[in-house]
This record gives sequence, C-alpha cells and structure tokens, in this order.
Amino acid sequence: MVKEIKTGSRPGYDDIDLGRLFGVLLDNKWLIMLVTATFAVAAVIHVQLATPIYRADALVQVEGKTGLSNPLAEVRSILGEEPKAEAELEILRSRMVLGQAVDQERLDIEVIPARLPIVGDYLVRLGIERPGFAERSVWAGEYLNVGELRVDHEWLGRALRLVVGDSGSYRLYHDEELLGEGRVGATESFDEGRIELRVAELEAGEGAEFTVVRRTRLAAINSLRSRFSVGQRGRDSGVFNMTLLDENPRRAERTLSVISQIYLTQNVERQSAEAEQSLEFLEEQVPQVRTDLATAEDALNAFRMEHESLDLSLETRSVLDRVVELDTQLGELEMEQAELSQRYNSSHPLYAAMMEKRNNLERDRERLNERIQGLPETQQQILRMSRDVEVTQQVYVQLLNKIQEMSITKASTVGNVRILDDAVAQPGPVEPRKPVTVVMLTLVGAFLAVAFVIVRSIFHRGVESAEQIEDLGLPVYATVPLSDDQQKLVRRVKRHNRRRGRAVANGVLAQNAPDDTAIEALRGLRTSLHFAMLEAGNNRLMITGPSPNIGKSFICINLGAVIAQSGQRVLIVDADMRKGHVHTAFNADSKGGLSEVLSDKAELDDVIRQSPINGLSYVARGKAPPNPAELLMSERFTRLLNALSERFDLVVVDTPPILAVTDAAVIGHHCGTTLLVARFGLNPPREVDVAIRRLETSGVKVKGGILNAIERKAATSYGYGYYHYAYKTTQT
Repeated sequence: MVKEIKTGSRPGYDDIDLGRLFGVLLDNKWLIMLVTATFAVAAVIHVQLATPIYRADALVQVEGKTGLSNPLAEVRSILGEEPKAEAELEILRSRMVLGQAVDQERLDIEVIPARLPIVGDYLVRLGIERPGFAERSVWAGEYLNVGELRVDHEWLGRALRLVVGDSGSYRLYHDEELLGEGRVGATESFDEGRIELRVAELEAGEGAEFTVVRRTRLAAINSLRSRFSVGQRGRDSGVFNMTLLDENPRRAERTLSVISQIYLTQNVERQSAEAEQSLEFLEEQVPQVRTDLATAEDALNAFRMEHESLDLSLETRSVLDRVVELDTQLGELEMEQAELSQRYNSSHPLYAAMMEKRNNLERDRERLNERIQGLPETQQQILRMSRDVEVTQQVYVQLLNKIQEMSITKASTVGNVRILDDAVAQPGPVEPRKPVTVVMLTLVGAFLAVAFVIVRSIFHRGVESAEQIEDLGLPVYATVPLSDDQQKLVRRVKRHNRRRGRAVANGVLAQNAPDDTAIEALRGLRTSLHFAMLEAGNNRLMITGPSPNIGKSFICINLGAVIAQSGQRVLIVDADMRKGHVHTAFNADSKGGLSEVLSDKAELDDVIRQSPINGLSYVARGKAPPNPAELLMSERFTRLLNALSERFDLVVVDTPPILAVTDAAVIGHHCGTTLLVARFGLNPPREVDVAIRRLETSGVKVKGGILNAIERKAATSYGYGYYHYAYKTTQT
C-alpha cells in the first residue's frame, strides 16, 4: 500500500514550521522573560555571595649561564647541555619547591571558621561584626591563629572543632566528643598526647566555633599545586610568569614570594654544590701530582749526573715540546674523565665527546713515539725523563690554577636565576568575574526557557486548525473561538474527597452574551446540522470527544440554546453519569436525573426539567451509579430515547470521552448523528484519529468534528492562521 504524501504551503504535523515556532516563542514571551529574569537575579545573587578569589603574580628569569663557571662549562655549552626551560618549569612545580613552601607557610594546617549558611561569608566581607543573636558563627574581626599543631598519623585529615570559651580558654571536640580544654598561648596535649595544639591568637566571642584540620603534607602540596601555575613568556625567553590563586590576597602574595625565594635558593645551592664538588676532586689530585713531579725531577737529575750533563739536540727539543703539549692535554682530559664518570655513564654525550678527543690525542702521541724511536738511545732516554718532568710540572701548575678558579667560583656563586618582579597580589578579585558571570547565566536562562518552550510545543502539540482535523478524513462543521465571557461564567467546584476542584459553567453563554463570537459560530453549526441530519435515522445528536475538559458540555448546552431560540423544542440529556455537570449551567442539582430513570427510581416526566430559555429542556445525570455502562446498555435506555424523540424536535446527548470509557460507543448506536469535539491546542491529531477509529470500530459513524476554544495566538498567526471576525450591530 502506497501512502500519499501531501505537499503544499501548509506544513504537515511532523514538519518543522519555523513560523509557528516563532509564534510559539511570542505566545510564551512572558514565561521566557520570567525564567530569564530569574536566572539574572540568581546570577546577581551568586556573584555577590560567591567567595572572591585573588591572584598574586611574580616574574623570574633563568639566564643561560653565569658569569663564572666550573671547568666543564665550556664543554657543556658546546654540546648544548645548558638547562632547558621545560626542566626549570618542572622544578618550579616539583614537590621539592612546593613542599618547602608548605612547610614554611604551614599550609598543611587549615582553619575554617563557622559562618552563617549561604550569606555568612558575604556579611563578613561587608565588615559586619558579631550581632547579639549570634552564637556559633564567626563574624568580622574574629580570627584564630594556630601556632603549632602536631598530630599522630591517625589524626591526619580529621576535623577538630574548637569552641571559644571565656577568658582566653577553649574546648576541643572531635564530632561531639570532648577531647579537652586549653588556654591561648600554651601548648596543650589532647587524646593522650596524640594531639598537641598551641593557639597563638584567638579573637572571637564566646561560643564561636572553628574547624581545625592537619592535612597530610602531600594533600597540602597537591592543593597548593592546583592553585599555582607557571609559564614561559615568549619562546626560549627564559622569563617565567608565576601566579597563585587564593581567597586571601595577603596569603597568596606571601606564599608566592616564598616559592620564588625557595626556587632562587635551591638554584644557588645547586650551582655552589657543583663548584664545591669540582674543588674537592681537584684538591684530592694535588698531593699525588706533587709526588709524581718530585720523582720525575730526581730521576732526570740522576741521569744527567751519570752521563755528565747531557743536553738535548734541537730536533729532540722540538719533539719534546710537542710530546709535553700532548701529554698535558691528556692529563687534563683524565681529570675531566674522572669528574664526568661521577656524574654520567659512558653513553652520555659529554662523556663520549671527551673520550673521542682523548683518542685523537693518543693517536698523535703514538705518531710522535715512532719519531722518538729513530733518535739515539741516549737522546731517547733523556727525552722521556724531561717529558715526564715538564708534563707533570704543567699539570701541577694547572691544578693549582684551577683550584684558585674554583675557590673564586664557589665564593661568588649567585646562580643563574633572578627575580625580576616580586610577588604582588592584584587589587581586584579574578573570580568570580561579575559582569561576565551575570551575562552568561542570563543567556543560559534564556536559552533553557526557549528550549523548554520549543520542546514542549513539539512534543505536546494539539490541534490548531480545522485543516488538521480534515486531514484525518473528518469534515469540520464548526470552529468555535474561546469566549472571554464564558470564562467569567466558569467557577471551580471541589468535592470533599478530591484534592483539586474542576471548572464548571454557572450559566448559559447564549443567554448572557448572545452576540459572542462563540455563539455566532454555534449558529453556523446549527445551519450545518440542519442539512447534515436530513438523512439521519432519528433526531438524536450525540456529542463526544477524545478526552475530558474539552468543552463538550459547553457545546451541547449552547448549541441546544441556539436551536431552541430558533423555535424548536430541544432536550439536552447529560449521559455522563460519572462527572456530568450540565445541571450547573442552570444552577440546579444533579439528583433526580438519568440514572434514577434507568434504575426505575423516577419517572421520565419527573426528570425532564425546563430551563430559563424558552424551548430548551434538560435531563441531569442523576446520582452517580456504580454501573453506568450497564444502565446505558439496558432496554430501558432505548425506550427512554424513543420516548424523548417523540416529545422533542432535537435530542442532544452529552457523553463521556470515548478514550476514557465505552459509554459513548454504546450511546452512539442510538443516535442518528455523532459529532466529535476537539479542543484547540489540547488534543493532538493522533488522539483525535484514535477516537474516530474507536467509535468506528464500535459501529458508530462520526459525521463531523468541532474545533473548540480556538485562541488567537502568534503560533497560529505565523503558522496555520485562524479567521474569526466580530460583526455587531451599532447605533446610528
């Protein structure tokens, strides 16, 4: 089966109609404005009550190298082994630096004053001092300074409650357990020595409470790290910007200053330790080199005395000078190798570069040794001894020079870090950003309100035009606009066993406001019914609907009144024996109606009541029976309708909603014409379609539909549109 898809200017039910959505927003503009205003007010209250966060910042510079360096500085510079910015950043974030800051500032001790809920901190920021009614809370000018708090491991992270007493005393609790009492300025012991507390200063009214917690050192470091940030300004600038967030601006400034000093101190100590380590190594080598020099000189002097002051030839002297130069360089490299081996392994680039340089020098020395082999034996011997003396002497002199240099370096070490800007707390808070927060929350409120309205309109969309009902194959006989005058006639009735009451009419609109547009629409329905009932099997008209509260009784009563005003005899039968309220429109009681007739407790003539409108009568629902459906299916109901049809020109039967109970399906078999009422914006097209199918399944043919309570809304004006005009008589 191929389903035909209709196209055209009118959108289908499942289509997204942008014009209608815009109209929905206009219809709900007050709701959107209310929600947006609520969010705006809440945002203003939030930014006023929120605890302000302050930021302190400092600027430090890490220079490439210092003015004086140890003997390895040149090699490191060549191989690019200068400390990198990333390494310095990690040092600043390390537990080594932050941990010392925690220790110096005692950030592992947390003091939390008790405040009034929600507004307490705000009142303290306003400087409001303790009022007379305050007991436990802490106000402006009141504080607690803990000089020392030592606890066993089991008490770390556990809250202690300190309650201020009189005359400088206090009581210490854990939960509700009293641990003991103490005095300000004295070191007190609690819980058998597991807690030692010294309160340095305490300024608060009696009964004020503070929560004191000794956190673990790691927890305090992690808390500090979460509020501390550092980054490099520019690329490879070596200038680091450090910031710290805190509720207390003075504490933020003080803590950041401590971090800067700790970083500077450890840098100086690191540079000084490196120079000291090099100096110790050099001093260890001096005695051995001095001994080697004395031994070499003694050997040379003894050889010369033995051979009667033998001198070197010119060729031998040139070879000696070159050998001494190579041996001197190899000696320096041996010392560097010994020092580097204490710091790096053999695969390190510094160590590998030094070994390559040494290998090159050793190859040059081997070539010189080949030349020496060609000299006379006596010249070779004196050359070797002279070489040992001169090489050892040069190494000794270099050692002494380097010891002097490293002594000066150690004494003048300043590190390669300097503080450019000291830690300073900015005057204004950085959080919350009041204008931005208010604007953002206001926009969020507007967005949520618009989203709610749109989603509700999409998923709870009732019928808004006669075309939607006609698309279901049901002709619309009338579109009845919502009447303001009818709303004035409605009153709320509440039963004693019900929580909420229900709205019922307390008068007939056709009698009180005959010129109302809703009554004019029902007059049009009267004309349409005249032709629609020509082929009907009887003069009975059933009016039903899919759900409650759609205005079926309003249609029945006022349609009957309009037809009666045209000169016909009309009877309205309230067949909703559960919740019918036709009688309220005539200010009457429900007792003595349809249920009594069907249960043989009253005669027909006794239950037919005459309304104030000439030609209009009605039968109330009667007392609510336990079995309404069974009474309607009885033979007595059939005889009753036949009798009423003979007495009146038109019998209008008001029934319960078809989707709620089966009464309408039973009554529909006795009525020649059936109309289905749908309420504007309440009954979705699918619900109307289900009601039609339910009646048709029961063998009841629905003749047409009525769209009731149409409202003039922007959604319909921009979407389907609706057309009703007032045309009243004017005096001339």
